[in-house]
Amino acid sequence: MSTFSKISALKEGDSSVFSDLFHEYHRKVYFYVLAKTHSSYIAEETTQITFIKLWNYRQQLDESMPVSRLIFHIARATFIDLLRKEAVKDRYLEQEQSAGTDNSSTFDIIQSKELLLRIKELVQAMPPMRRKVFELSRYEFKSYKEIAEQLSLSVKTVENHMSLALSYLRNLLLLLLLLLYRY
Repeated sequence: MSTFSKISALKEGDSSVFSDLFHEYHRKVYFYVLAKTHSSYIAEETTQITFIKLWNYRQQLDESMPVSRLIFHIARATFIDLLRKEAVKDRYLEQEQSAGTDNSSTFDIIQSKELLLRIKELVQAMPPMRRKVFELSRYEFKSYKEIAEQLSLSVKTVENHMSLALSYLRNLLLLLLLLLYRY
């Protein structure tokens, strides 16, 4: 049967001609696409879709063209479409991942700000002298000696206030963290 008569028979719905074409060109199409894309997934999908299109659009086939040319034309258009869809999907997934990263970093920033606010509240609840010593040390970066001179205290007293302040914060923050991560 000539290639032109195959197309005529295919247009008339002859499934045996379609089966013959499928068996003759299936591997050829698969390896053609595999060579172009280096993707067995794309090659398999393209091969299946090519023969589905060949059957579904058999009425529109050009009888003046050789069957092989028609099949490989359909295959080429199909794998290009699949590559485009894969590229769009990859871009979408990248955007989703970066959006997820942005959301988590925003969440981390919010948590950090909330934690700093809690620490400031805890510092405000300290006895006045302990709070002043802590603020001078941690917020103004003064040494114990400078704090002692400014507040007319001994260095040992400043060390004691800092030790109590840090112990107080450590215990309450540990409790706060346990409560946050529990829920």
